[in-house]
Amino acid sequence: MDAKRYYQGTGRRKTAVARVRLFPGSGEFVVNGKNPADYFGPRDMLQRDIRSPLTLTDNLDGFNVLVKVRGGGVVAQAGAIRHGVARALLDLDAGLRPSLKKAGFLTRDPRMKERKKVGLKRARKAPQYTKR
Repeated sequence: MDAKRYYQGTGRRKTAVARVRLFPGSGEFVVNGKNPADYFGPRDMLQRDIRSPLTLTDNLDGFNVLVKVRGGGVVAQAGAIRHGVARALLDLDAGLRPSLKKAGFLTRDPRMKERKKVGLKRARKAPQYTKR
C-alpha cells in the first residue's frame, strides 16, 4: 500500500468546525482560500495559535496546510483549526500523541454558549425587580 496523499483532521470549538488537510510541502498555510494574515487580520496571536501544533512537533516547514472552516467567530475558528491540525498530525504519526496531549491540543474545548431561559432576558440576566 502506497503512502497517503494527505493527512486530515476535524477540529471543533463552540460552533466552529474546521476541516484540515496536511499535504507534504513547503509550509504554506491556507484558510478558506486566503493567507492566515488576510483571514485573521492583525491578530498575530491567532496566527501563532493555529501553527502551534506544527511548531511543537517540528513539522512547520514540512507540510502545506489547507483549511476549510465555518461557523463561530474568528477566535473559535482559530481554536477549531488548532484542534484540527493536531488531529491531522495524529493521522500522520500516532507517536506524536503524548506531546500533543500534554500541550492540550487534542482536548476538545467543551465550553458552549448557554441557552436563553424562559422568563429571563438572556441566559442568566433577570428582568429588573420592582418592589412596588
